Amino acid sequence: MPHRLLIAAFALFAAATPAFALFCQDDRSGVTITFGNNLFGPDQSEDDLNEFDLIQLRKQGVDATAVERWNGCIRAFVRKPEGGEEMQFFDPNTFERLQ
Repeated sequence: MPHRLLIAAFALFAAATPAFALFCQDDRSGVTITFGNNLFGPDQSEDDLNEFDLIQLRKQGVDATAVERWNGCIRAFVRKPEGGEEMQFFDPNTFERLQ
């Protein structure tokens, strides 16, 4: 009986926080892309991956100030036109915004 209560509480928490249930899978892990002397592939650093993702989002018109991987997704901090920033999530394969 106690585990049913725990499961119900977890389900309620997950429903109340949509980003909590957000998971992505990066299918590009086996791909290597070369730009000049920079190599983006499976051995790249986390900082290199974040910089690459930031550049890709900016190319798509996303005014991101910082990005990082979160549950396999790209979590970006994006400037809002009216001021301030908001957190947005993007697919790591397509760079499309996730709802």
